[in-house]
Amino acid sequence: MKRLANFLTLAICACGPLMAQESDMSSTVKAKELYNDYQKFRFGGYGEMAASYMDYDFNRFKNPDGSQRYNRGSISIPRFILAFDYKFSPKWVLSSEIEFEYGGTGTAREIEWYEENGEYETEIEKGGEVALEQFHISYLMDKHFNMRFGHMIVPVGLTNTHHEPLNFFGVYRPEGETTILPSTWHETGIAFFGDLWNFDYELQMVSGLDPQGFRSEDWISNGKQGAFEVSNFTSPAFVARLNYNGTKKIRGLRVGASVYYNQTAKNGSKPTRNINSATGKHYKFPVTIVTADAEYKSPNQNLIARANFVWGHLGESAILSEINRKSSSASGYPTKPVAEKAVSYAGEVGYNVGSFFGGKAPRIYPFVRYEYYNPMEDVEPNKGQLADKRFQSSVITAGLNYYPLPNLVVKADYSNRNIGWGDYNAENTVSIGIAYIGWFIKK
Repeated sequence: MKRLANFLTLAICACGPLMAQESDMSSTVKAKELYNDYQKFRFGGYGEMAASYMDYDFNRFKNPDGSQRYNRGSISIPRFILAFDYKFSPKWVLSSEIEFEYGGTGTAREIEWYEENGEYETEIEKGGEVALEQFHISYLMDKHFNMRFGHMIVPVGLTNTHHEPLNFFGVYRPEGETTILPSTWHETGIAFFGDLWNFDYELQMVSGLDPQGFRSEDWISNGKQGAFEVSNFTSPAFVARLNYNGTKKIRGLRVGASVYYNQTAKNGSKPTRNINSATGKHYKFPVTIVTADAEYKSPNQNLIARANFVWGHLGESAILSEINRKSSSASGYPTKPVAEKAVSYAGEVGYNVGSFFGGKAPRIYPFVRYEYYNPMEDVEPNKGQLADKRFQSSVITAGLNYYPLPNLVVKADYSNRNIGWGDYNAENTVSIGIAYIGWFIKK
């Protein structure tokens, strides 16, 4: 481990100046430019380490006023990613990423925070995760139209599309999107992408979600298939994303939007449970997601501002909630209700105060971010469900991003989370972390 740490440190120092502008390792924006900085192969990756202090208890549901005061700390390695790209030819390119999340795999003792009694359960597959985040082959025809086959990022929302640690302020990824959507969201399928004037687009048909993984506290975030070796492709999901990349007069502006649709029921491990035995009706549990986001970087990149919006709808959510309620706790699936609608919106802005001290000064960005999100924004009317306000969160985060090297960042922040628009006890967190991104070897 010591040799690996020394290697990564030297590699980051060596490639930092080279990689200053390459903070999107997996973006499909400008496909030709994405792969033209190496001849045959490249190896790199990114990683994050973080520590936090919190003043609130694990479970805000066991107390009528919300989280009780409880001082605690945590330290972790949220992600360590190894990336490898290889050119079979100028047109055929293999890309891959392996993610080590929270230290690997093993058996872990997990706390179900949102259960009324804060119950514990053992999850054999957890204790961290090793996942194939990307493994695909791209066929680069021209700048207007290209194809991709394999396991790839689902470009829904700002964080999934630009998920590397240099693409957001703060120690952790923004709470809102990552609460109600999978992050990083990756599925297997086929994609078409390219550039059209000042726009770039991506269209995907990929494996869909398992509705039996949907929950109150994080909506569809845990609905990715993966409990079994093979994912169902009976009902694939359809994804579309369009980005506007500004003009010469508006440099540094990017505005994007995405749409996701999936009839999820047939992707469940027990699809027969989605049939009403009395009427024979097949429930579909369709998921529709619409997102919009924007980013602006001034020409000198001293000013950086981002904003995003996510709206999601789950059809027949009351029926799915009833199925969950009747599920055995031994099944491994949630036994909780699911909302019909979920929403998240956020904005952040930072300015490089190092620019006041000359061009050789390091980049230092004080920033502030506001987020609102609710995985139970609304439930189906007249179905006996209630939208618990303790899932509704409003978060203000302020902090500092310091770049000792172009692709190495030290982060620190403080966040204040108001629950139910202030109806319950607030939750405060102080965090510090370090992250990097880079291609270490290029041939």
